[in-house]
Parts: sequence; C-alpha cells; structure tokens
Amino acid sequence: MLVIVVENVPARLRGRLAVWLLEVRAGVYIGKLSRRVREMIWKTVNEGLGEGNAVMVWSTNTEAGYDFETLGENRRIPVELDGVKLVSFLPQKEENEFGKKGDV
Repeated sequence: MLVIVVENVPARLRGRLAVWLLEVRAGVYIGKLSRRVREMIWKTVNEGLGEGNAVMVWSTNTEAGYDFETLGENRRIPVELDGVKLVSFLPQKEENEFGKKGDV
C-alpha cells in the first residue's frame, strides 16, 4: 500500500499523481505499486513540488509495518530514534508586531 499526501503543490503535479494513484480526498493519493514505480513517482513529486510539501507512506517489512519520507517545508519532520522513525514538531511561527513571521 502506498499513500501520498500533498499540500500547496501545482495543479500539474496533482494531475500527474492522479495518473498513477487514486485521489480519495483533495491531495490524498493511494495505490499499490512496486518499489521501482514508487521511487519514480517520488522523484516526480520532488521535481514538481514548487513551494508545497509532501509525505509518502508505504507498507514495508519493518517493526512498524510502514516507512515514510517527506519533502518541502512543514512543521512536522521525521526523526529516527533507536531505529524507529518518529515525527517531531518544529516551533510554530507567529507574526510579530511588524507583520513578519518568526520563531515563538
């Protein structure tokens, strides 16, 4: 099983993903593909991402039963701890008195 979720990506990339995968919700694509095709799709996502972000999750033979990769800027970042991949959150950015975003 393969799941790809994209946010704020160009319409062209969303169209390309819809060729290979089923879009079950806006920006959420699922399918069952080989490793080779999965890697080719992820390369296409990387090349067409623009200012957006993406996460890809797939079934694999690990302790958790899945693995994942991310692309683009997002508060959630993958972190490996004792061989287990977890998700960490970056500090939230808020606007300061001058209307510019900065770390909290």
